[in-house]
Parts: sequence; structure tokens; C-alpha cells
Amino acid sequence: MSGTPVVKAVNLVKVYQTGGLPVPAVRGVDLTVRAGEFVAITGPSGSGKSTLIHMLGGLDTRTSGEIWLDGKRADTLSESGWALLRRRKVGFVFQFFNLVANMTVADNVELPALLGGASPRQARERREYLLGELGLADRAGAAPARLSGGEQQRVALARALANQPTLLLADEPTGNLDSRNTRDVLRLLGRVHGQGQTIVLVTHDARAASMADRVVSLLDGQIVDDGAIGSARRRPGGTAGDVVELRG
Repeated sequence: MSGTPVVKAVNLVKVYQTGGLPVPAVRGVDLTVRAGEFVAITGPSGSGKSTLIHMLGGLDTRTSGEIWLDGKRADTLSESGWALLRRRKVGFVFQFFNLVANMTVADNVELPALLGGASPRQARERREYLLGELGLADRAGAAPARLSGGEQQRVALARALANQPTLLLADEPTGNLDSRNTRDVLRLLGRVHGQGQTIVLVTHDARAASMADRVVSLLDGQIVDDGAIGSARRRPGGTAGDVVELRG
């Protein structure tokens, strides 16, 4: 692939302080992800996977190193600057869904679009489109607590795609699901990627990792392997976040 990377980490380091002692979590990681790539980050618990992906999206601060998003330096941004950047360019999917409990499914999906500057009509149309394609149109008025785990994760995916993000970051999105719901969520991620969405996925699941174009393995906060698997499944010119024909 050519062109400006969607996300790039340069000598990225994260050190936590525990009881006054430094605890390294990420140690000098260099990582480049280009448009349309699906990169899986794997490794044992405590290897720094989640810390790395949280830093790439500005949810955690780096100790040193650089983070670039769409060709622009991001690690020097303020907290509010990161928040604006996430609204425009980054979608997150988490293991435990993180839906707003006192809002309906529809409101959970519309909120990011509204915060990103979409009009109420645009946010509603985007929500209707995504929930329809994800098989959740009839659940728009439900509270998250009334949905199954698989349904909640599909809502979380719709919310992450509401702003048609440049980059989708997924932190163990199947880690709290049974095998059937895991299969459904992975199928949806595969379809989204097939339309050009750039994805960085943290996972312990070999099935999830096998869907990626590349697998990056972390151990003790360092990359120990980074290799392509299979053939790339992307549509040239695809628009990030454009989800089509997810049913079937």
C-alpha cells in the first residue's frame, strides 16, 4: 500500500507508576497502518495490547514517542484536542460495549454523529441505515439492558461507525460473547473491512486474528512479530465506515 498512513506510532513508550515504581507497559513500539488494512494485535495478557490501542486513539497518554493520524501529529494534542479528533476520525468498540444505559439504542448510535457536527436529520438517517444493515432496526427504541450481548456489541459497532471514521479501533470486541455471537460480530467486522474500513483489532481469539491482513504479536510491551496473512480483502477506493449489504 502507498500513501499517508492512517495511523503511525514511532518509538511509542508507556510507563505506569505503581507504588512509586516504574512499570513499563509499552516499550518502543513502531507501527504503521495504511488505509484499508485490517491489523490484529495479539499477545498474552499483560503484553501491552490494550494500552497500545488506547494510546493510538488518545484514551491513554504516552510517556514518550510519537502518534500520527492521517499524516498529522496527534500525541501533542490536549485532552480536548484528542476528543475533537476522535469525533471526526476514530471509532472505538470495546469488550464491555460501554453503551449509555439510560439512552435508547437509537440515541446511543446518533450521539456520536451529533457531537461530530451532523444535523439531527443526518444523524437519524445514518442511525437508521446502520441499525438496518446490522439487523437491529426493530431494537432502536430499546434500552441496552434489554438486548443480548451480541446485540449490544452490534449497537456498539454501529455507534463506532456513526461518523464514518477513518480508523476503527476494536479492543477485544468478542471477549465477552459466546461462540455464536462471536461469529456474527466477526462476520460484520469482515464485511465492514471489505468496504475499505481501516481496522486495528486487539484480540486473544485466533478466529478474529485470522480475518486480518496482518498480525502483530506483542510480548512484554514489544513487537516480536509482524507479518501478513493470506490475501488482502479490500476494495480500492472504499470509503471508511461505508457499510453495505451486511445482511446475508
